[in-house]
Amino acid sequence: MPVVRTSDAVVHEIHGTRFLSYATPARGSRELCAWRGEIPAGTSSPVHTVTREEIFYLLSGAVEVTLDGRTEPLAPGDAAVINAGVPVQIHNRGTETAIAWVTTSVGMEVDLEDGTHLAPPWAN
Repeated sequence: MPVVRTSDAVVHEIHGTRFLSYATPARGSRELCAWRGEIPAGTSSPVHTVTREEIFYLLSGAVEVTLDGRTEPLAPGDAAVINAGVPVQIHNRGTETAIAWVTTSVGMEVDLEDGTHLAPPWAN
């Protein structure tokens, strides 16, 4: 059974957010990817859609998630189910970095509202 220590997580940064990748095929995962997201205060993700379902579980801080035009606050312990093809945006309007644990299926890709297509390394 592979064990990934915090010190071994692969760090990626994009759009002002840090992604610490723990589970990917390169780490032995066959079906799922998982990462820790660190969203600084005042940061909002771009509006985007994902090609596979994603679960966003808030560990600390406070964020708002906008899914398909509807905005909901999330507190620690809350989760957002982000379905494929649904526009999503995460907003950290708080004063501290928000920490989330996110999981999805291997191969998830992202389409940004501006037409950019990404295959994030933390999800492939």
